Amino acid sequence: MIRSLYSGGTGMVAQQMNVDVIANNLANVNTVGFKRSRADFQDLLYQTLRAPGAVTPAGTQVPTGIQIGAGVKPAAVSKIFAQGDIRNSQNELDLAISGKGLYQVEKPDGAIAYTRAGNFQLDSEGRMVTVDGYPLYPAITIPQDATLISVDQEGRVKVMQPGSTGLNEAGQIELANFVNPAGLLSEGKSLYVESEASGPPITGLPANNEFGSILQGFTEISNVSVVEELTQMITAQRGYEVNSKTVTTADQMLQTATQLKR
Repeated sequence: MIRSLYSGGTGMVAQQMNVDVIANNLANVNTVGFKRSRADFQDLLYQTLRAPGAVTPAGTQVPTGIQIGAGVKPAAVSKIFAQGDIRNSQNELDLAISGKGLYQVEKPDGAIAYTRAGNFQLDSEGRMVTVDGYPLYPAITIPQDATLISVDQEGRVKVMQPGSTGLNEAGQIELANFVNPAGLLSEGKSLYVESEASGPPITGLPANNEFGSILQGFTEISNVSVVEELTQMITAQRGYEVNSKTVTTADQMLQTATQLKR
C-alpha cells in the first residue's frame, strides 16, 4: 500500500507537468513561429519479487515472474518542429519559411540565436530586425529612400529606389538548420540557441540544399492545434483524477489496517 501511495503521487506530478506543457502550447496558439511541446514519460524502476524464468522448488520454470512498478517520471519535453500554417499578412516585411530552416539573428552580446518568427521590422538604422530589435544575421539594411522591398523565394532582398529603373540588391537572407532541432535550447521570445544535443548549425541559402523557401507577405503561425491540445488536456485531467483516487484508496486501506488492532 505504501508503494501504491508513491505510484499515485508520481502519477499526479507527471500529469501536472503534462497540463503545464499543454497550457503553454495553448497560451502561444497565436505566437508567430511558435513550435508546440510534448511531454514524454517513462515508468520507474521495478521491484522484482520473483524473476521471470526462475526455477521453482518443483523444478519448473516461472514464465512471467512478479515485478511491481514504482510509478512514472517525466523523461523529456520535446519541441515539435512541424510546419505551422502559413497566413497572408500583406506586409512586405513579413517572411515565412516554407520548409526547413531557421532565421539567424544577432543578440546584443554578439551571440547568434535562431527563430522561425519572420515578422520583421526596420530599426532606426534601416536594419531588418525582430520585434525585440535583434538584427538578422548577416545584417540586411534597407535604404531610407526605398519605395518597395522585394524578397524572392531564395532570400534575395531587393529594393526600388527613386531614379532607378530596376531593383537594387540590399542583402541575402541565410538560413540555419540542425541535425537535431528538438535539442535546441528555448530562450523565450521565440528564440533558440545551439546546444550539444542540437549539434552545430548548418547554414545555407533558402530554396537550396533542402532549405525551405521564403514567402514574402506571409507569416508562419504556431503549429498548435487547439482541438488536439484540449483533448490532451482532458486526458491529462482524467489521469490526474485517477491517480488522486489511487492515493485516496491506498490511504483508506492503510487506515483500515491500522484499525485492526482496536
